[in-house]
Parts: sequence; C-alpha cells; structure tokens
Amino acid sequence: MRELIFATNNKHKLEEVSQLLLGKVKIVSLAEAGLEGEIPETADTLQGNALQKAQWVWERTGKDCFADDTGLEVSALNGAPGVYSARYAGEHCSFDDNVNKLLAAMDGKTDRRAAFRTVICLIEAGSPRYFEGKVEGSILTERYGEGGFGYDPIFMPDRFAVSFAEMPLDVKNQISHRGLAVKQLVQYLAPQE
Repeated sequence: MRELIFATNNKHKLEEVSQLLLGKVKIVSLAEAGLEGEIPETADTLQGNALQKAQWVWERTGKDCFADDTGLEVSALNGAPGVYSARYAGEHCSFDDNVNKLLAAMDGKTDRRAAFRTVICLIEAGSPRYFEGKVEGSILTERYGEGGFGYDPIFMPDRFAVSFAEMPLDVKNQISHRGLAVKQLVQYLAPQE
C-alpha cells in the first residue's frame, strides 16, 4: 500500500484523515517518519501555509507527503480569523483560548455566517498539487458538544441543527471542509474507485 507522510502532529487531524483514507493509503505521521521540530507556517494564505509545511517534509525526507491548512472565515469579522485561526488568541494559545476570543469578538453580532476552508498540498516527486474543501455554516453563541477539536463546538454547518463537536466523526467527515478536501485527494490518488 502506498505511504504518504502527513505533515502534522495534531492527533485529531491524523485520526480524521486516516479514517478517510482507510484501505487506500497508509498515513505516516511526522513522529512515525522521525521528523521533529517546528514546521514553519508563516505564509499569509492557506495555500501558502500548506505548501510551506509539505515542502518542509519533502526537503527532509524526499518522500511523497501532504500538508493542510485550515481557516475559519467569519463574515462579521471580515474573514477573520482566516489563515490565523490556529493562533488567533496568540502564539501558544489553546483551542479554548481561540474559541473564547472568537465568542467575545462575536458578542452582539447578528450576522453569524462563517465558512471553514481547508487547502491540502500534496507533493509527489517534488511537484505540488492542491485540493480544497469548504463548508458554510454559522457561529453559535456558546459551545455545544464534546467531540471534535478547535472551533468545532461553536460551528454549526448549514442544513444541520448541531455543531461539528456534536456529530459522530463519520458524519462530520462526510461534510466537513477537511473531509471534502481529503475526498478530492483520494479521488486523485485512487481514481479507479
């Protein structure tokens, strides 16, 4: 089975993506690939960050790999936190810190529309290729659910009455931004299916 290094140490992302690629591609984590250190994420676009992270792995291993970057784009905040979603509340912030800052920023706002966007950069033989997924929804006024990670407890996708954090992982993977981007990656890697 083909192996791809996934440029992340985030166990939640690894779990989500591994489930989506089950039986098609073996996902190797950074730790399993013997890679340590901070991967740079200094671009000002999701595509730029995904490329930067994948190139970091490629330069150290010469093996096919992929990386993703995700942003939560909130209409009432002019697209913020966007590319800075992971560090919205500061450099070494927690998921809770980010959620608290976003809830505070949204206090009193009636326009709750938002979108999650994921860009995946796959590097094969040194050449990058991109896949993108997007899901529209809204920001809730408080946390709901225990599952997921990041902004999941306060994001409710359109046509659903629950947050991402209240959904079983298999349901979330069917509709999520990352799920949609990974499905494109799977179609590219295993087009016969």
